[in-house]
Amino acid sequence: MKNFYPKDNTPGCTKQACGFSERYPQFTEKGAVIIGVSKDSVASHKRFEEKYGLAFTLLADSERKVIEAYDVWKEKKNYGKVSMGVVRTTYLIDEQGIIIKVNDKVKVADDPEKMLKEIE
Repeated sequence: MKNFYPKDNTPGCTKQACGFSERYPQFTEKGAVIIGVSKDSVASHKRFEEKYGLAFTLLADSERKVIEAYDVWKEKKNYGKVSMGVVRTTYLIDEQGIIIKVNDKVKVADDPEKMLKEIE
């Protein structure tokens, strides 16, 4: 599973990441691997992981290669300001690399539980 999120240590991203981390044992019991992806640096990810005790891997994609390959770098509107950024999206990918579920209408509070239920 790949979880694309805008920025380390921000309220929504932290809530979502902690939700995935809290349920990490349930994901691994079902054979799932969680990878969080943002354009933050390796150092930022390390601080984020340590601060919240995150149990899953974070990928630093500062050049946006993976982000753009998954088409999550888009125009966003935030508080009336238009800018380019990562649109919060979670992909469920099977063992053959086939995308089987995309949650692009993410609500940070329920995304981890929603994705856990999608795994058979």
